[in-house]
Amino acid sequence: MARAATPDPTALQQALVAAVGAGHVRNDAGPDHGAELLVLPASTAEVAAVVAIARVHGVSIVAQGGHTGLVGGCQSHPGQIVLSLARMALIEAIYPDERVAIVQAGVALEALQNAAIAHGLEPGIDLAARGTATIGGMVSTNAGGIMAHRYGVMRHRVLGLEAVLPDGTIYSDMTRVVKNTAGYDLKHLFIGAEGTLGIVTRVVIKLEPLPQCTATVMLGLPSVAATLEAINLALRSDAGHLRAAEGLWQSYIQLTAQAQGWSEPSFPLDQPVCLLLMLGGANQADLNEGIEQIFGEILDRHPTATGIIAASKRQEADLWRLREDTDQLYRAHAAAPSYDVSVPLSEIGAYVDHVKSGLARIDADLDPYVFGHLADGNLHIVLNRTGPLDDAMSSAVEHVLYANLRALGGSFSAEHGVGTKRIAALVATSDPVKFATMMRIKQALDPDQTLNPGKVLPSQPLAREKFQ
Repeated sequence: MARAATPDPTALQQALVAAVGAGHVRNDAGPDHGAELLVLPASTAEVAAVVAIARVHGVSIVAQGGHTGLVGGCQSHPGQIVLSLARMALIEAIYPDERVAIVQAGVALEALQNAAIAHGLEPGIDLAARGTATIGGMVSTNAGGIMAHRYGVMRHRVLGLEAVLPDGTIYSDMTRVVKNTAGYDLKHLFIGAEGTLGIVTRVVIKLEPLPQCTATVMLGLPSVAATLEAINLALRSDAGHLRAAEGLWQSYIQLTAQAQGWSEPSFPLDQPVCLLLMLGGANQADLNEGIEQIFGEILDRHPTATGIIAASKRQEADLWRLREDTDQLYRAHAAAPSYDVSVPLSEIGAYVDHVKSGLARIDADLDPYVFGHLADGNLHIVLNRTGPLDDAMSSAVEHVLYANLRALGGSFSAEHGVGTKRIAALVATSDPVKFATMMRIKQALDPDQTLNPGKVLPSQPLAREKFQ
């Protein structure tokens, strides 16, 4: 079917109403959207119909999930259609013996977690935005979270998926098994593509056994090297398995502790870095003993270290709230610029020192908040500055953060994606052949720029020299 030379808003809306029903096409997408039309399909078939209609009418689509992204991947503009997956929130099936769940893309992570708990299982991925982040959005951004060191990122949790392609056809590979070498594993084109190659509508998720018990300790440590020692001790513990290892640099934990009114006389927040460790296992007594052994060995190696072991589930939750309450950063510094990098573990200490000194050279008052998933090297860096930055300072900051990352074997985007905010960094730091291949794939699948244009890949050529 030929594309319309000039979009006809009335004809477009009539076609969308016919596809999904009058009550599910809204003229005012609301203040969170730049587009005028919000469409809420209820099935893969309806998503396919919407995409086909948009393509015929020459209109582009921005798919949206839980609005938890941080890089502008779901921003929309006048003349576009916002496609919400909010009505596609069904957990279709859980197969306990297979440790597999089949869900629609609009299911929130927490909803899947709660459904899996009834079977003694979990999705193998967790993050602070669990209540609003949707499975489809997490697939599309290849979300990571606190257990990536053990269970991998979203790419490793997906066995199969269904997605609507830019031409309105349906790609369906709802594989429920781990072993599958039947040709190219095309699902990986859509995982991490941020809705630019297809709209994910259904997902087969691998589940993991939920530990019966957990134990948590927070350590105050003199260096990043000491945190890595503690993580290695936890990884080798016979008491249980390491579920999470979260680093909280001093300025970050001081901010969240003050905001929450948290204090503990035996644990002054004066160490360079704090480390939250959680073990999981089958026996609470064994876990408690294991945590105490880790603390004791760290004290033997670093006598100035401090620590607090959670004595109850409430105290454990209070400790983890210090890590997860990132909203306090943005209350203290509205729209604070944030960055999300991956650094090889052995390079973390030097990298953080490099970042702090480099930012101080730009502005003596820049003292970033640093926290992250230390078992996998993912650091979150938030500036103590109200955003947005002007172009010159933004470029200078990104140069400090990104210039040497590729040479180190790291990544400028660990789990937040590229969206609109990190396109220049992708262009400047990626392998030229990789970048050219990405452009060819987008052109082959979406030559008309129907799905999420201007995200991940640039709409016009950008210089590569920025961080060289």
